[in-house]
Amino acid sequence: MNVVEIIAKKRDGEALSAEELDFLVQGFTRGDIPDYQAAAWLMAVYLRGMSTDETAHLTHAMAHSGRTLDVAKTVPMVVDKHSTGGVGDKTTLVVAPLVVAAGLAVAKISGHGLGFTGGTMDKLESFPGFTSELSPARFLENLARYRIVVVGQTPELAPADGRLYALRDVTATISSIPLIASSIVSKKLAVGASGIVFDVKVGTGAFMKTEAEALELAQTLVDLTKKLGKRATAVISDMNQPLGRAVGNALEVKEAIDTLNGGGPADFTAHCLTIGAHMLLLAGEAENEQEAQEKLENLLASGQAIARLRDLVRAQGGDTAPIEDPTLLPQASIAHTVASPREGYVSQLNPMEVGLTAVDLGAGRKKKGEPVDHAVGVVLNKKIGERVRTGETLCTIHAQSQEALERAEARLLGAYSWQGEPVDFSPSAYRIVR
Repeated sequence: MNVVEIIAKKRDGEALSAEELDFLVQGFTRGDIPDYQAAAWLMAVYLRGMSTDETAHLTHAMAHSGRTLDVAKTVPMVVDKHSTGGVGDKTTLVVAPLVVAAGLAVAKISGHGLGFTGGTMDKLESFPGFTSELSPARFLENLARYRIVVVGQTPELAPADGRLYALRDVTATISSIPLIASSIVSKKLAVGASGIVFDVKVGTGAFMKTEAEALELAQTLVDLTKKLGKRATAVISDMNQPLGRAVGNALEVKEAIDTLNGGGPADFTAHCLTIGAHMLLLAGEAENEQEAQEKLENLLASGQAIARLRDLVRAQGGDTAPIEDPTLLPQASIAHTVASPREGYVSQLNPMEVGLTAVDLGAGRKKKGEPVDHAVGVVLNKKIGERVRTGETLCTIHAQSQEALERAEARLLGAYSWQGEPVDFSPSAYRIVR
């Protein structure tokens, strides 16, 4: 096959065959096809799109660009969830232990944060000693013993996705829905997931700004997963303000621990129960969403879910002591409360600004590979719809220097808006796509 002809076909809006896409993906992964030709093909896909069949062929090729794990001999079924990215989204830290406590098995590839969204691996690495790098043999061993594994992307699992994503990041092709969908689903296939719940964020703090965009991505993900022989549900959920109250790695871990102990923020707890319930429904462990949620609520109350988080951390080399005593998590040298300059109801809380503030404090990365400070971040004492009096605490900044603190305070005050009348805020979940 000729890669130039493949690029030209897609440039002209023609559909590519499974063989052509496999040739392109495997050749690029091996290094036989150079970046400039792969970049040209990515831009052609961005401009011309892909059919469901093409996207399925691309996803299959990406999943098989490295090793695929045969989990069927280890556990009966693996379920997974994937968020398209948001501010304060520590859902995996609660949902994965929760559904494992309900009898399911969770195996997932998660990422480190880049830009305004935090990464699950950065949060888990707040536990001293925790490693996201496991050999395939150790992965399967942990899955068999504990039924819960969360790892970072490796050269062995879906390596084509890692290489293509890096190229998309520098060629303005990130927002292509077929490329987003194939990237997400290929990693799920590589670790043997049979049922997947997609948490598609929409709003000012999400990549999908409108409900129409979120619905298109959600439907594409569900259709693609079904075509590849797996079960899927998509939850379109709100990201017009941060999820929960904590934004920053160790701060979010503490909030996840509080939630697993039954004391988390109401919006975050409700979101976790929604995502977890749909994972149970995919696995046939409940008849309806109400039954599934009640089952998960009982597990939160019993303490069984927090025990599964302890299994995950211990199995991947982490110190579990912070689960019993969260003060042992990394802590910033400064904790400063920000007073409200006025009275009223919070009418807006820009999640993008909150996320970028956390990045500026050191909780996230501006470039790939940069280290993060697990201790810094923001805790939001007041969110949309809540009443605040002049001088009352709006938020608490965790910083390592006075200069960083002052920048963060100015930016956070700009993220808030107030009004005199009570605020009727939209629900967390807009709709479900099955």
